Formats: sequence, C-alpha cells, structure tokens
Amino acid sequence: MVLESPIVPFVVGLVVVVALLVWLKLPAFVGLIIAAMAIGLTTPELATGEVAAQTAEEFGGVMVSIGIPILMAAIIGKCLMDSGAADRVVRGFLSWTGEKRSEYALMGSSYVLSIPVFFDNVFYLLAPLGRSMKARTGVKFSLYISVLAAGALATHMLVPPTPGPLAMAAELDVDLGLAILVGAAVAFPTSMLGGIVYGRFLNSREEFPLREAMGSDPEDLQERTDRPTSELPGLLESSLPIAAPVVLIAGNTTADVLADQGIIAEGGAIDAAASFLGDPNFALTAAAILAAYTYYRMEMQGDRNLFNNELTEAIKSGGNIIAITAAGGTFGAMLAIAGVGEWIAGGLEEVGLGLLFTGWAIAAVIRVAQGSGTVAILTGAGIMAPLAGDFDANAVYLMMAIGFGGMIAPWYNDSGFWVVSEVAGITQLETFKTYSAVCTVMSVSGLILVFVLQLLVPLA
Repeated sequence: MVLESPIVPFVVGLVVVVALLVWLKLPAFVGLIIAAMAIGLTTPELATGEVAAQTAEEFGGVMVSIGIPILMAAIIGKCLMDSGAADRVVRGFLSWTGEKRSEYALMGSSYVLSIPVFFDNVFYLLAPLGRSMKARTGVKFSLYISVLAAGALATHMLVPPTPGPLAMAAELDVDLGLAILVGAAVAFPTSMLGGIVYGRFLNSREEFPLREAMGSDPEDLQERTDRPTSELPGLLESSLPIAAPVVLIAGNTTADVLADQGIIAEGGAIDAAASFLGDPNFALTAAAILAAYTYYRMEMQGDRNLFNNELTEAIKSGGNIIAITAAGGTFGAMLAIAGVGEWIAGGLEEVGLGLLFTGWAIAAVIRVAQGSGTVAILTGAGIMAPLAGDFDANAVYLMMAIGFGGMIAPWYNDSGFWVVSEVAGITQLETFKTYSAVCTVMSVSGLILVFVLQLLVPLA
C-alpha cells in the first residue's frame, strides 16, 4: 500500500522542512526537529508513542560524535582569528602562491588534509583561514568556501584510508593501493572543476559578505589584517593548532592500517596510544589548548577573567552550531529509520541500467534522501558488490562511481550542510550556491570521468 511506503515519510519530511525553514523562516534547529518528528509520525516503523523519544535518541547519538569536536573547534576558530594566528598563516600561504592565486593554497590544504581527517574537522580548521583571507583581500569569499568544500570532499569520499572509501574498497574487493592511486587521480580534476572553475564562476557573479561566525567579529578581524607581521605570532606557533590534530588523527589512521596488516599488535600499546591521541575529541582538545595559549599570550595581557569570558563566548557560538548540526543529523536518521534509503536502492537495482550508472544513482538518491554521504556509499557498495564480477573493467571504477554518487546535492538533512553554513558564517541560500552546487558539479563530472577512464584504461 502507498500509505505503508517509505515515500510517504520522505515527502512529509521534505514538505515540512521546506515549509518551516524556507517559507516560515523558523530557526534551523526548531524546523529540523519538528520535521524529524513529522517523519516519525508518518512511518509505520515507529509507534506513535516512541517518536519523540526516538528523535531525542538520534539527536543524542549525533551529539556524542560532534559535541566536543565542535566546541573545541569553536575555541580554535576564535583564538586563531583573534590572536592574529589565522592571518599569519594566510600571509605564509600568500607568500607562496601570491594573492591572485590564494585559492590554490586553500584548495591544496583541504585536499591533502581530508585524506586522514574527516570533512567536518578539515572545514573547522581551515574555515578561519578562508575568513582571514577574505578580510585581507576583500574579495573571493565565495570562491574560498567553494575550494575548501571541494578539496575536503573529494578525498574524504574517494581516497582511503578515510573510513568510507576504505570500507568500499573492502566490500568491492578492490586493491587498497590501487584504490588510493585511482581515488587521488579522479579526485583532483573534479575538485579543481568544482572548487576552482565553478567557484570562480560563482565569485564573478556574487561576492558574500564577511559576517560574525564562531565568535569572530568581522570588524576586529579586519583590524588585525592591518597589523605588521612583527606584531603577529610566529608562523610555526600559528600553524600548530591546525597541524597538530591532523598529525594525531593521521597517526591513528596509520596505526589502524598497520594493525590490520599485523605489523603492530591490535590493541597493543602503540595501537592504544594512537587511538587515544588520534581520537577527534582529544586531538581537537589539544589543538584548542595550543590556540588558546597563543591567544592568551598575544591578546590578554594577563587578564584571566577576560580570557575566560572570551572563551565562554566561543563555546556559546559552538553550542548553537552543535544544536543545528545534530538536528540535521537527526532529520537524516529518521529518514533512515523510515527505510527510505533501502526502498530507493531496491527500486533502482531493478531498473537494469549499466553497472557504473546504477552504482552512482543508488548512492546519489540515498544521499539526497537520507543525508549521509558515508551511508550512501556504503549502501551502494553493499548492493553492487555481488554484481561487481559482471563488470568489464576493474572494480575500482565501480567504487569511484559510487563515491561520486554519494557526493551529490547535500541539503538540510546533511549535517555537513549546517557545518559549512554556521562555521563560514553564510546563509542557507549561500550554502546551496557553494557547498551544495560544488558537490553536485563534482558528482556529475566525476561519473563522466570514471566512465571515460574505464573505457580507455580498464585495468582488467
């Protein structure tokens, strides 16, 4: 029956969230939670009396994974911006690339950092640099956001040892080394197309203003960009809050790979230490301590009460971001409970399209319906794995097609959408024009690229 189909809660959720956020312009947190409950009330998978409790449970589950990292990221962002450390790093980048090509510095940084580090964490760390570049150059903010999103997303979705691609490679029985090489090879041109080419196109038509975000005021930021370099912290000290969590998290990823291969003992001293130090909760806490020390040294003149008040303001800003991001994750989780992803995937599997396009389409539709790119690519890989033996080329291309499908069209049900919006200090419409559009450009162009490559270089 139609009323028992997962399409009903999907449509209800879509209509409610658009009505509340776009038409009535309610705060994002309120609209997303109401929409999540509306999904629960219209799905037979949940009893009516369980809907509110299940919504709270899903909200709490997202909070567990993002709570400490976002609050620490808020402190990092505040301290990097207000101490002048972000501007010092920007000046270092500009000395290499020149102001006219400043977007390449952010693009390369996000591309490399997102291999061992999750997309959200990379954006937390680098968004202050983009904001500081905007304050320094006065232009290109829409381009900076585009390149940050493109670089981080490309490797996050396609290149092991990021967990999603790593699991896809195992599911499809793809050689890990080949997956890394091909993933990096296809990620680069598509991120250039989505970040640089599309970002410049957008920037030529629209320039976003610099607003308050993560406790950082645009006027104060502008004042700091006028300071001489001698009045800013050193480049090494300024870079440590960015580099430290990357090194720690990358070390944990490396230890996991070594443990899986039997090179180090799983659960042994090295593995345990790497797991603790490389957990984002600890890694970002360590980075926050480093950033706060620099901020205290450069700006507080020993006034601890003022220092505590400033950090409290940053935490308040982070709390708002946590609430919105967790609500977005809850909205997606309730769609998952309703069975929307499995229902759509089953229907597409029966259509009889080519394997590459089928894998891409399954991941793409699940991404749009459910919100999580990682869930989309893992579901797509699981469905396509039994069919991979019928693929004429190497299964690495099927893996890449699924990865590109999982990038497409993020919107309100994607927690990353709210991270980009809140951390960068841009509106929902501006987030659609940057993050959502960049992801879609990369997704479609990536499918075309993979299709051509598997014909020219099948690797079979």
